[in-house]
Amino acid sequence: MEQRFIIRNVKTVHEDEPFDIVMENGFITEITHANTAQGANSFDGTGLYVSSGWIDMHVHAVAKLEPYGDAIDEIGVKQGVATIIDAGSCGADTIGELAAEVARSKTNVFAFLNISHIGLQRVDELSSLEWIDAEKATKAINTYPDLIIGLKARISKSVVKDNGVEPLRLARKLSEKTSLPLMVHIGSGPPPIEQVLELLQKDDIITHYLNGKANNLFDTDGKPIPALVEAIARGVHLDVGHGTASFSFLVAEYAKSQGIKPDTISTDIYRGNRIHGPVYSLANVMTKFLYLGYSLQEVVSAVTDHAAGWLRRPELGRIQAGDAAHLTLFALQQGAMSLTDSEGETRIADRYIEARGVVVNGSFITC
Repeated sequence: MEQRFIIRNVKTVHEDEPFDIVMENGFITEITHANTAQGANSFDGTGLYVSSGWIDMHVHAVAKLEPYGDAIDEIGVKQGVATIIDAGSCGADTIGELAAEVARSKTNVFAFLNISHIGLQRVDELSSLEWIDAEKATKAINTYPDLIIGLKARISKSVVKDNGVEPLRLARKLSEKTSLPLMVHIGSGPPPIEQVLELLQKDDIITHYLNGKANNLFDTDGKPIPALVEAIARGVHLDVGHGTASFSFLVAEYAKSQGIKPDTISTDIYRGNRIHGPVYSLANVMTKFLYLGYSLQEVVSAVTDHAAGWLRRPELGRIQAGDAAHLTLFALQQGAMSLTDSEGETRIADRYIEARGVVVNGSFITC
């Protein structure tokens, strides 16, 4: 970005009146009436929306990992996403490698530390309780306090094998020791979903809450199970985490009809589902929630101020003079788009969100 740079004639989803945003050395210095800011270096945002920089709460951003890996900027700034949160790709053994890669990337990055010190070097990382090492985890958290913002536990049958809910009990103890919240992946049982939910507390995150597996959060009549209602009342946070196998249009329609809204919309994106679908991008997942009947304001809030609020970094969820510039430019396009969920069901939307640019860490990148 030039020392002084202007984004001209943009508007927010909350205000129809367009305006200019003036930035100097990576900070917002002025917000003024459209086409009035002085300066030669600018981007014409006519017809575009601007929001605070999109935040994807659930990605897998370690390029070398298979199958759950991708390059940071491929799923970050190149898709209009200013901040990504790696959801447990790394345990204590490899978190330093992620930190080194973050330093070489343009995207803003945080991470949930996998409670298994081996992380996703294999996909049954909680099948041995010996891999849950509180001492190693605590050392990693103390070494990378600006990167690690929580703990990740993948609690489904394929991951825990015969250990049931015990890995989550150990994760809870580690959470209490480190004062970090948990992000818990839910999926096929055992353990039964009720046993998982009863261990979650305020500010913990359930990711994949709209999955269509047999162990999901809604009964056969489409109503939320009592344990979910109780968890929400305790302040447990609901995250989408679409992924290859964890988003069902049918379950999402159940949730919408019952008023069980997502706190945050996220992708669970990695190389395979970015290239081959059904995820593709955060914009694509956001479009699915527009299709479901959520307003554009609700959808954008779920990837901006709601996510920033959970992170306790409100400056990432606002556009304000004096703050570091953390912005996403996007369009709302009219036209047919085919949308596919994790069950293979396809719906046709009549409008879609398209990322156009991002400002983060002193750079302006077009998508």
